[in-house]
Amino acid sequence: MPTEGRKVSPARIAAFKVLRRVERDKAFSSILLPQVEAELSPKDKKLCHKICLGVLRNKIFLDEIIKTFARDKKIDLEIRIILRMGLYQLIFLDKVPSHAAVSESVNLAEICGKPEAKGFVNAILRKYRPGKLALPKDPVDRLSITESHPRFLIERWIRQFGFDETVELVKANNEEAELDFRFTAKTSPAVKELLSGKKVVVSREELLELASRGEIYFQDKASQLIASLVEIHDGENFLDLCCAPGGKFTLIHLLAKPKGLFVGADVFLQRLRMVKENCRKLGIQNYQLLACNAEMELPFENESFDVVLVDAPCSGTGTIRRNPEIRYFLKETDFAVLSEKQSRILENASRVLKRGGRLVYSTCSLEREENEEVINAFLQKHKNFSLLKPDLTQNLTKEGFMRTFPHKDKADGFFAAILKKV
Repeated sequence: MPTEGRKVSPARIAAFKVLRRVERDKAFSSILLPQVEAELSPKDKKLCHKICLGVLRNKIFLDEIIKTFARDKKIDLEIRIILRMGLYQLIFLDKVPSHAAVSESVNLAEICGKPEAKGFVNAILRKYRPGKLALPKDPVDRLSITESHPRFLIERWIRQFGFDETVELVKANNEEAELDFRFTAKTSPAVKELLSGKKVVVSREELLELASRGEIYFQDKASQLIASLVEIHDGENFLDLCCAPGGKFTLIHLLAKPKGLFVGADVFLQRLRMVKENCRKLGIQNYQLLACNAEMELPFENESFDVVLVDAPCSGTGTIRRNPEIRYFLKETDFAVLSEKQSRILENASRVLKRGGRLVYSTCSLEREENEEVINAFLQKHKNFSLLKPDLTQNLTKEGFMRTFPHKDKADGFFAAILKKV
């Protein structure tokens, strides 16, 4: 992407590249952003981050504005991304001068090989005025546009949680998530003292440096809560059946200081390498990793483990505030497919659990179809399992499950159930 003679900041070029990959390849911004930001100055890094996540969090709203001014004109992907970026800056970034948002968007069209679209980009961005977008009267359609969530997701959540609760949820999904972290086996006393105060004043760059040294690990507090539910007693054997990338796996190890078998399994070798690297970085030893497909018969003897964690593959709807593009990747039919996959994994996990053992099932999904319904169907089929109520004072449902929500807990949306084999 040559830039000679055309002024476009490195931040905007990097943001464009990330957003194009998200659209073309269904890639995740959380993986792409660190790659492009490594080459940016702190100022450009901040702007790139804001533009990328801002566009993804407001994509439907921005597209509705584009449709209003472009009418029925066919717009290719690159130009649509440039228009979204320009509009986002005009509407949401007060510190970006309007002339800069427009001129750099026009130049970006030429840089990406679409010089014939420069006039079109210029015209659309200059036409925009606050309040020109006519919103539909239907409350669901209106919410879908203003908060940029597909209508089918909003309808699902209204059925589960009610309209008012859904409004709070989708608004929370569009807020910047806090940078939660925890200590590790390598955290020095000085760092613990520095970060343990009630008012911690440490820059993002300083936290990133500590994370690169393995002295802290970035992990949402709800994910940490799941790990705390997995209690391993002296000498017990433990299996984490879907262990990558290793956040819960390494925290459980840190909390338990295990003396028995401590095994992590995942279907993808590449993701197991991530677990191994995280273990190395965080000072975790005495563990085993194994590649296996949890949907198939497991390579373990029946009743081999005292504790099994099934952190099941899921829709990830509880993590939309951290991964805003998830909402656009999902289809209505995905939930039934995922539910069947989760049930197969749970079935296989139950066979390798000892009598008297505990099985923790968790997801980062908000959907009953992937959570309560999976567990209830399993318990109906397996009368030798019972539900244990987690030892929690909050985040506990009437049925005895653990639940967290972005709008209630300022945490990712997680679900957990503890089952005992009798």
